[in-house]
Amino acid sequence: MPFAVYALALAAFAIGTAEFIISGILPPVAADLGVSISTAGLLVSAYAVGVAIGGPLLTIITARFSQRTVLIGVMVTFSVAQVLCALAPDYGLLLVARLLSSIAHGVFFGAGSVVVAQLVPLERRGKAFSLFVGGITIANLLGLPAGTAIAVEFGWRMSFFAVAALGVIAALVIIFRLPRTQKHDNSNATLGQQFRALRHQQVWLSYITIAIAMLGTMCYATYSVPLLLQVTGLTPDIVPLYLLLGGVGSVIGIWLGGEATDWKPMPALIAVLMLQSVVYFIMIFTMHDEVAMAATVFVSGIFGFAFSTPLQSRIVHAAREAPNLASALISTAFNIGIAAGAFLGALLLDAGVSYADLPGVAVVSGLVAAGTASLSWWLERRSEALVPAA
Repeated sequence: MPFAVYALALAAFAIGTAEFIISGILPPVAADLGVSISTAGLLVSAYAVGVAIGGPLLTIITARFSQRTVLIGVMVTFSVAQVLCALAPDYGLLLVARLLSSIAHGVFFGAGSVVVAQLVPLERRGKAFSLFVGGITIANLLGLPAGTAIAVEFGWRMSFFAVAALGVIAALVIIFRLPRTQKHDNSNATLGQQFRALRHQQVWLSYITIAIAMLGTMCYATYSVPLLLQVTGLTPDIVPLYLLLGGVGSVIGIWLGGEATDWKPMPALIAVLMLQSVVYFIMIFTMHDEVAMAATVFVSGIFGFAFSTPLQSRIVHAAREAPNLASALISTAFNIGIAAGAFLGALLLDAGVSYADLPGVAVVSGLVAAGTASLSWWLERRSEALVPAA
């Protein structure tokens, strides 16, 4: 595997840590800034909206430039945004700084996915994408629990300073290890031509599948720390260990997703989404016991990320005439689901719903996502059957 893919995975780790960290430090942020847990949870939704809207717009603007230059600029902007988050004196300015960080996030994964596709041949893209996306998974494994632990010991602002340092390191690695690449063949494509490349059902139904799956997951995950504290009955110093367990599961899941992508992607994808629903259903009954909940958090990490690589590879292949825009919209789809999930969770909590009931949303969303993926696969096979043999 080219070392440049590892460099991009490191940058993905930094950006993934910035996205996830707010869930781990939600209680101290809310207490320090004088807002409710549900209001603080909207920082997740705002970040996701920034990725979903700002990412594709800036990706279109920057598509004509060297993607290496774009990635370097994005990582510098990202690092500055983390410093601003750490220094924010109130909720409003923290929200603005998170939005700046989110826009950099959206552009990064659009440009990064295209560069990864250029660096490896088609038959190795599943493994390459799993490594690249694995940076986010490692963020869930190490970044989230480490950032939470830093907040417990030194305050939540120090967590953002630590993420800023990661961003600087990632920018330096990209500068020195990412080779200069040629511009894409589609660089002169008009906006209309790029959007026409997205009309294939494999593309837009995959986007819908991603958004639905993430909605349920994030409705629970955004408020998982208060759930572990108030429902499972953990102490704050133990919570990072549970987050670490979930991260270990995520690493396994992303590896399995890469293997499945190079084997039988659609059957594996549908099975993963259905098992995701099963795990969250089991969580409804295990969350009251510390040991049982630990096992469930681990398994939920596996199925929470295994679906991403098959879908990402499917989109990039089907929309290969507009790889920049298609890749940026992958982040958009993820973050539409993230924003909607965090927002729905806030609405439910404000309406009096218990933290213990939030995994139920993930049960339903996993089943709907599996149905959507099944529909896409059925349409694909029917289309292939209608094509006359040469």
